[in-house]
Order: sequence, then structure tokens, then C-alpha cells
Amino acid sequence: MPAQRQTKLPAASSPVPLSDVKRIRALLIAAAHAGLALSYSQTLERLGHRFTRPKMRTLCKTMDVIDTAFEAEKAPGLAVLVVRQSDGLPGQGWWIGKTEMADYDGPWTGPQAEAFVKTRQKRAFTYWKKKKS
Repeated sequence: MPAQRQTKLPAASSPVPLSDVKRIRALLIAAAHAGLALSYSQTLERLGHRFTRPKMRTLCKTMDVIDTAFEAEKAPGLAVLVVRQSDGLPGQGWWIGKTEMADYDGPWTGPQAEAFVKTRQKRAFTYWKKKKS
């Protein structure tokens, strides 16, 4: 279940600060509208950055802020759309400490995890396609 190739989302003309909740939220909503999962590398590229682990960790912190706000609004999170290129699954941080994870106690890799993530991604795609950004 690797991240889908995507060409519909343009890259930033200059690097977007990785703490810019508004711009990163807009990128994730655009991906949801397009029905796309993005790798961490693709996401950072669209924000005008090359992939590094420190940048990925900073991006993850910002996505957590975004998803926490969505959780308060009873909206599905979008961090589930940003996945590892190798297996198409979110990184470890996504699996830990999320309210939406209360109904899942399976492994973080493999077919069971893939099915769970696919369900969460579909929920995000459906919700955000119906919603105006």
C-alpha cells in the first residue's frame, strides 16, 4: 500500500515553515479532496523542503496540532494521509496516543494495519471531499 504518485498538488514557490498550521492544513485538505495519500517525502517536497528526519519530525508535530483541532470538531484527521513510502503506512507517532486509535490494538505494520489505515483514509477522503476548505 505505498503512497500514491501525485501530480495534482503543486509545490510551494518558497519553503513553507513547517510550523505553519494554516498552510500545512490546506495542503492536507487538498490531498484529501484529491483522494491522495502522500509520502513524508512528497509532503515535504510540496512544502518546499527536502526530506530529512528532523524536518519529518517537525512536520509530524504540526500535523498532530492539526488533527487535535479536527478531533475537537469531530472531523477525521488528515495525518493518516501522510505515510512512509516503503509500506504506505503512517509512522509510529501516528499510532500512539490518538483518541481515534482507541478501537484498534493491532500491529502497526502488515495487512491488519493496512486495512485499518485504508479505512481511516477513506473516512478522511469522504469527509473532506464533501467539505469546503
